[in-house]
Amino acid sequence: MASSDSNGMIQHQPPSGNANNHSANDHRNPHHHYHDEEAGSGPGSAKLGDYESSGDPFDIPQTKNASLETLKRWRQAALVLNASRRFRYTLDLKREEEKEQRRRMIRSHAQVIRAAVLFKLAGENQIVIGPSATPPTPSGDYGIGLEQLVSITRDHNISALQEYGGLTSSNDHILHQVKGVSQLLKTNLEKGITEDETDLIKRKHSFGSNTYPRKKGRSFLRFLWEAWQDLTLIILIVAAVVSLALGIKTEGVKEGWYDGGSIAFAVFLVIIVTAVSDYRQSLQFQNLNDEKRNIQVEVIRGGRTVKISIFDIVVGDVVPLKIGDQVAADGIVISGHSLAIDESSMTGESKIVHKDHKAPFLMAGCKVADGFGTMLVTGVGINTEWGLLMASISEDTGEETPLQVRLNGVATFIGIVGLSVAVFVLIVLLVRYFTGHSKNPDGSTQYVRGVTSASKVVDGVIKIFTVAVTIVVVAVPEGLPLAVTLTLAYSMRKMMADKALVRRLSACETMGSATTICSDKTGTLTLNQMTVVEAYAGKKNINPPDESSQFHPVVSSLLIEGIAQNTTGNVFRSKDGASVEVSGSPTEKAILSWAVKLGMNFDLARSESMILQVFPFNSEKKRGGVAVKLNDSEVHIHWKGAAEIVLSACTGYLDSNGCLQSIEEEKEFFKAAINDMAVRSLRCVAIAYRLYELDKVPADEENLAQWALPEDDLVLLAIVGIKDPCRPSVKEAVNVCQKAGVKVRMVTGDNLQTAKAIALECGILTSIEDSTEHNIIEGRVFREFTEKERERIAMEVTVMGRSSPNDKLLLVQALRKRGEVVAVTGDGTNDAPALHEADIGLSMGIQGTEVAKESSDIIILDDNFASVVKVSKPFFFI
Repeated sequence: MASSDSNGMIQHQPPSGNANNHSANDHRNPHHHYHDEEAGSGPGSAKLGDYESSGDPFDIPQTKNASLETLKRWRQAALVLNASRRFRYTLDLKREEEKEQRRRMIRSHAQVIRAAVLFKLAGENQIVIGPSATPPTPSGDYGIGLEQLVSITRDHNISALQEYGGLTSSNDHILHQVKGVSQLLKTNLEKGITEDETDLIKRKHSFGSNTYPRKKGRSFLRFLWEAWQDLTLIILIVAAVVSLALGIKTEGVKEGWYDGGSIAFAVFLVIIVTAVSDYRQSLQFQNLNDEKRNIQVEVIRGGRTVKISIFDIVVGDVVPLKIGDQVAADGIVISGHSLAIDESSMTGESKIVHKDHKAPFLMAGCKVADGFGTMLVTGVGINTEWGLLMASISEDTGEETPLQVRLNGVATFIGIVGLSVAVFVLIVLLVRYFTGHSKNPDGSTQYVRGVTSASKVVDGVIKIFTVAVTIVVVAVPEGLPLAVTLTLAYSMRKMMADKALVRRLSACETMGSATTICSDKTGTLTLNQMTVVEAYAGKKNINPPDESSQFHPVVSSLLIEGIAQNTTGNVFRSKDGASVEVSGSPTEKAILSWAVKLGMNFDLARSESMILQVFPFNSEKKRGGVAVKLNDSEVHIHWKGAAEIVLSACTGYLDSNGCLQSIEEEKEFFKAAINDMAVRSLRCVAIAYRLYELDKVPADEENLAQWALPEDDLVLLAIVGIKDPCRPSVKEAVNVCQKAGVKVRMVTGDNLQTAKAIALECGILTSIEDSTEHNIIEGRVFREFTEKERERIAMEVTVMGRSSPNDKLLLVQALRKRGEVVAVTGDGTNDAPALHEADIGLSMGIQGTEVAKESSDIIILDDNFASVVKVSKPFFFI
């Protein structure tokens, strides 16, 4: 979360209602009404017995992503007084509900406006003949004004989009819908806008920038004002004034000010120190949150895919979208395949919405749940619903760490004891005073009924009251919680220097308690610099792998066709036109670069066939596919994925002469080739295809969108081995963990042979003898065990290969049930459940998707396992 006083712009973290963070929906039920726990129990408070499942109210087993009900429970159990004063960044339960009410109000307002517009358009379509959309009004250098452009997306006005874009029939491609708007915005839908600085400034001036107003940070004087408004300090101020007056009256100005002046100085010192500490802490959190919001996104400018800050996106930009991305601005789909968006952060409904020509509008702040595509930006910053939502809500870093939970309870308990003792002492001293048992230093009685004057009685009572107040001041440990909060804030800053961006304060504390780390392989333990180093075409080992003359033209043509169409990457010329640049995931880049060396002209290859349907790469099935229609109406279905999985679906292969051969007798040869590459720590990818009858392809769009690509009867084209070397610092980092008693486990989607080879290289496995039955295990085998068996076997698992995201989640759950404190690294959308479940979730800052980052506690900015160890290293040897 961002602090309430932070100045910032677009942030990558959606409102708390996002369904990707499962706990958020659990504890923000609009029907729950919370009273102010800091003020004490109200009529709506639940009894302690309704919530307590254990005898110890301070036993908080799970504080990560704790619900408001849980926080309310422990505050009641611990009799917490003035919780928000003790910790500057403690969640205000009452304010949290007010924020959710505001969110719901804005969402409802937007939905009502949208429904009204759609109702109006529906009525006009029945009555009015001819165009129903207002002709676009030019604005500056562009053919459409800001209000008209924003209203298209805000109101989901597909009628206006069709008329501006010239959509002629429902069977036209999605691209036709946005052509008119793109022309008005002077955008090339394939190459994007230019990178000309003057053009970017014009766009920002005409349509706004991708920022939204933030409340200014509170000034130091505001912190100073808040610091003295603590009940204890107010009591001390009163005591200081009374003591000062009493001392001057009884002992004169020269010596009478000592006691009162000392108390006043102490109060002044506490107020200054508290204000300075809180002010500096707010600045630290503000800087960290600004860094967190400044995420990098890909856009297409001048025909090249470039990464820019989310703040720099402008109207007219063409933005590629893939699984796990956050939609950075409002826009319209240009093209997409199986594109599905999670709009729960904006609509409040955890429903995945498929986007096509019938529903082309995208809202900022939502997440790409499936598929891929491109969008044309039509609204940025405050001109989006997301911008309005963020500008209207002041977000606080309102998290309580486990240590803070316990210290708050302890501090409250000590405070209550101190208050009780002070009241008891006050009563005893008053009784002694008024019964004549209190003596002066000279032995005379302080109070004699009917003799002692009223002024002396008042002086005596005030002195007794001052003693009682002193006991309260000494007993209440106000500085202890403040010290812990400042220590954690300082830890966050130090961790930032070690390439770790802390998203949740509790991670600073919990990371030091980690007993096991479940790490990804690719990009974390390895350099993520993949290159194809070995290739088989048929039974022939191509050496070198990019020697195009060794491939039969038929095989080469089919490979280039499949690689060009079955990818989410891109190939384009550099600015100077002298070299070729490749974008995409590391695996995609390696295969695309290999194909370019084989002679692939990316744009030409894509233009020679038309995509009919796409099955995006799936972490469960470990493969992705595409169906394409050639110019001669022939249909090819291309598959690419984990070698042994694709191989199992093949019934034939093309030999070195380009002839189709049965694969049954040669499967053992190909399996041996895959194992040989895996033993040498190569990632094995198989590429296959099959012919398909055009008349079997669904003719209408709805059925085509639901068409499941055939996965059988494939023809193997090639098997490639991709090398991803280990990071140089990993072996030492793993050794540090093992010496500290922290077990490192590798969880990867690669096959067991590749996983074992990398584990040996990284030092996770010390020798081949460590490769026992349960020490190295496949995800498929692990998931088939019963829950009890998984808990037992999980403690033995060191390497898990061919694991699905659900296998990773099961491993984390099993380890936690055995009492392990689990840290998990992940970078994909499907890693989100495991990151969410783990005690400490660490996402990758470079390759990590926004969904993964949102579900994590710490973002590792350099994707390096050594940085994970650095985060924990100071705690290992305490």
